Amino acid sequence: MDNPRKLRGLAIAQASNQVIRLDDRFYRVSSQSGEGMYDVTRTRSFAMGWICTCPDCQYRKVKCKHIWAVQFSLKLRAVVQPRVIEPIETDTCIYCKSKDIVRDGQRHNHFGDIQKWNCRGCGRYFTINVGFERMKHNPQGITTAMQLYFSGESLRNVAKSLKLLGVEVSHQTVYNWIAKYTELMRKYLDKITPQVSDIWRADELFLKVKGDMKYLYAMMDNETRFWIAQQVADTKYTADITPLFREGKKRTGKAPSTIITDGAFNFHSAFERAYWRETKALAIEHIRHVRMSGDKNNNRMERLNGEIRDREKSCAHSRSRIVLS
Repeated sequence: MDNPRKLRGLAIAQASNQVIRLDDRFYRVSSQSGEGMYDVTRTRSFAMGWICTCPDCQYRKVKCKHIWAVQFSLKLRAVVQPRVIEPIETDTCIYCKSKDIVRDGQRHNHFGDIQKWNCRGCGRYFTINVGFERMKHNPQGITTAMQLYFSGESLRNVAKSLKLLGVEVSHQTVYNWIAKYTELMRKYLDKITPQVSDIWRADELFLKVKGDMKYLYAMMDNETRFWIAQQVADTKYTADITPLFREGKKRTGKAPSTIITDGAFNFHSAFERAYWRETKALAIEHIRHVRMSGDKNNNRMERLNGEIRDREKSCAHSRSRIVLS
């Protein structure tokens, strides 16, 4: 990207409140000199498909930085828009499960109107609790922020992307959303029994937790990649990680037929402490001393560790904290 106008256009698009969308054809872009705004219009009669009221476009007949800014803004918007989750709809009564329900007015709250339903089967009224009833911003903005964040974007980049949807929030607000809803998801997951396979994997990862260097021990299902359990410890080889294995058994309601780890001694000692009854009765296999290549490898777990490492780098770049849900 050696075109100077293109470079300036990208900088404008990435800045806050520099490109204002009026509709699909008309945009206003701030002048970099601070002397007002320029109108950028999509048109078929102009060679470039766009025309701007700035002198660069009017007199030199070139593609100015303001047109570039609008085009970059449209590309960013195209990336963000498909991630929006629409409000929840229903076709059954939450009490009697009857499908004979009708809309019956709306209830108002901070983020908008909530549809009320009347069930003709049991005669009761109900609304769908989507979890956003006391939030200042709309559900689409919040769910989009979470999807962007867990796709690898930093908190600050998420806040910039939301501005393309007309949602003006700070990166701290985005962090508050992440903290609130990951906690709600954790409480929900604690109530269910995950359907996992009989082969589990475990590994450790060195990272920062609130500024201190720690080891994150994690257990994952081999087939679904479901994160079964986790434990944070201060050391690698001497930490007692028996709670990790016991939590895995408690969470899933069963013991695996095979556990795959590296050759660290504390993995095997924790395995024996947590599953000594099952080992005698079910002959559980513990595969150790695995390598990155060959049939006996822990590549799937290493791939998950790589995703966590990417998340850590993204957070470090934006000077934010990691949320471990």
